[in-house]
Amino acid sequence: MESERRPRILVTRPAEDAAPLAEKLRSRGYEVALEPMLEMVWLDGPEPDLTGVQALLFTSANGVRAYAKRTDRRDRPAYAVGDSTAAAARAIGFERVESASGDVYALADLVRRRCAPAAGGLLHVAGSKVAGDLAGLLGQAGFSVRRETLYEAVAATRLSALTSEVLRTGSVEAALFFSPRTARSFVTLLGEAELAGCCRTVDALCLSPAVADAARAYGALGVVPWRSVRAASRPDQDGLLDLLAAP
Repeated sequence: MESERRPRILVTRPAEDAAPLAEKLRSRGYEVALEPMLEMVWLDGPEPDLTGVQALLFTSANGVRAYAKRTDRRDRPAYAVGDSTAAAARAIGFERVESASGDVYALADLVRRRCAPAAGGLLHVAGSKVAGDLAGLLGQAGFSVRRETLYEAVAATRLSALTSEVLRTGSVEAALFFSPRTARSFVTLLGEAELAGCCRTVDALCLSPAVADAARAYGALGVVPWRSVRAASRPDQDGLLDLLAAP
């Protein structure tokens, strides 16, 4: 008797984040196709200067990884945008870690409640492209925020042959998108490969409404005909995975 085909999920996260997510999906009975839309390039440079810095701000797990490649210092509190970023900070040795469990606005609110402008500056460890204006949000409250770019996220330039094949054969049930940039990159490459029409049986599951908006259109006239486009009820990985179980 032929075994029942397991649903296949397309993961577009960078490789560093995709591996543990793929393992979790497989443990839940899914097949996984990996198509990273961004490749992390760790930038060389000196150890970050923490003189006068009261706390570190991390808006991604990749920022945590980049910081760990530059320095062994863990003697400042770390404030993270979400739980996975907070977990990454704890994993490299930070003891004082708090998660905003949300987006950049939630992180700014957490910092305003935990820190005082007079206690020193804030160091935002980031990539070359950032989402939201964290420095502006905190600057309005009197904080001095210095952003240090420690990595660059380079966008993919084409879809892999494997992903193109599984889309053509209709074997993908859902695609997971964690940021507007990765969603835009994916749908742009879909359009260039003339594969947008293959998504009629695919659900686009997105971390937030902003990500969902980015997943819909790949150009002025091109709209991806997803079976559905849905945003998680809360902007974290578990919230996104909850969509897989939703009708």
